[in-house]
Amino acid sequence: MTLAVRVPEELSARIPAEQRGPGLDRDAVRLLVSRGTEVSHHAFTELPRLLRAGDLLVVNTSPTLAAAVDGRVGHARVVVHFSTRGDDGRWAVELREPDGKGTTRAWTGAARPGVGGLAGLEVRLPGGVRLVLEEPLSACGERLWWARTAGAGVLGMLREHGRPIRYSYTERDQPLSVYQTVFALPSADGAGSAEMPSAARPFTARLVAELVSRGVQFAPITLHTGVASQEAHEPPYPERFSVPEASARLINAVKAGDGRVVAVGTTAVRAVESAAGPDGVVRARAGWTDLVVTPERGVRVVDGLLTGLHEPEASHLLMLEAIAGRAAIDRGYDEALRGLYLWHEFGDVHLLLPEEDPHAEHCSSNCW
Repeated sequence: MTLAVRVPEELSARIPAEQRGPGLDRDAVRLLVSRGTEVSHHAFTELPRLLRAGDLLVVNTSPTLAAAVDGRVGHARVVVHFSTRGDDGRWAVELREPDGKGTTRAWTGAARPGVGGLAGLEVRLPGGVRLVLEEPLSACGERLWWARTAGAGVLGMLREHGRPIRYSYTERDQPLSVYQTVFALPSADGAGSAEMPSAARPFTARLVAELVSRGVQFAPITLHTGVASQEAHEPPYPERFSVPEASARLINAVKAGDGRVVAVGTTAVRAVESAAGPDGVVRARAGWTDLVVTPERGVRVVDGLLTGLHEPEASHLLMLEAIAGRAAIDRGYDEALRGLYLWHEFGDVHLLLPEEDPHAEHCSSNCW
C-alpha cells in the first residue's frame, strides 16, 4: 500500500512534546480517531473517554537501547546501528554516514560491487570492541549485516558509549530517557529495541491510572524492534518476541466477551498475531517472528490499533489496511494532512477503532 500523499517537511516532529512549552508532558500530543471512514480530532489525554470498560490495550515492554555508536573503518568515520542480537551471539548491524544531523544516509565508503562486498570489513568501536561484518541479512540485501564482535561486550559498550538512534528530521540528540516508554521493563538478558516502540510514548503514569480506573485493562507483550532506517521501505525482518501466558489468557477472555483488543503500536500487532493460531486463540509463545501482516493475511486477534503516522511508502501501512481497510486509512491520512498533524516518533498519534454499529449499544469486536 502506498498513499498518494506527500508529507511536508514542516510536519515532522522535531522535538518531544514536553519540550515544546512550559508545563507540557508527553501526553501533550494530538489524537486522530478513525472509526471506519468517520474521523474525529482529539487531544491524547481524551483517550480514556474514547475507550470503554472491558477494552484491552496490548503494550510492548521492550526497553530502548542506546543503539548508535561512533566507529572507524581505517581512517573513515562511521556510525554503527546495532539492530538485533542473534541467538548465536552475532548482531545485525547497519553502517550509516555521520553527518551531524542524526544519521541520514547509508554508509558505502568501503563498498565493493556485488552482494558480499562488505564481508570481512572491520569496524573499530569504543572500549576496544572490534566488529567484523560476516554476511548480509538475506531479506535486506546489503543494508543490514550479521557481524561478530571481539573485545568487550556490546551491551556494556552501548551503555557507556552509545546514544539513541536519531534521524535528520529531529532537532538534536536527546537523552535515552526520552526514548523510553512508561511500559518499558529491563529484560533479564539486557536485550531491547534498537528504536523506541513509539506509539506508547505519549502515555504517562497519570493517564495509565485513569484508564485503569475506567475499566480499561493492559496486556504486556515484548517485541524487540530493529532499526527502521529502511532505504526502500522493505518489509520488517525477523524480530524476537514474547507473549506471556497471563497476557494470552487475558486477550482470549476479552475476545470472548464484549471488549475490544487494541494494540499499542505495530510491534504489539506483530507479536500478538504471531502468537495466534488459525482459530484466533492466542497462546503463550516466545522466539522469532517473521510475520508480515497484510490485507491478504488479515488479522485474527486485533480489533483496533493506536499508532503513529507513517510515511506514505512505509510497509506498516499494509498492516493498518489489514486492520481498518484502505478507505479508512486514506481518509484518516487526508485528515491528518489537512489538520497539520505531526509525524514520526515525537509526533501525534492515530487511533483506529471498529466502526460503531448504530443499532447496538456496543459494537462487537469484529464489526469493521
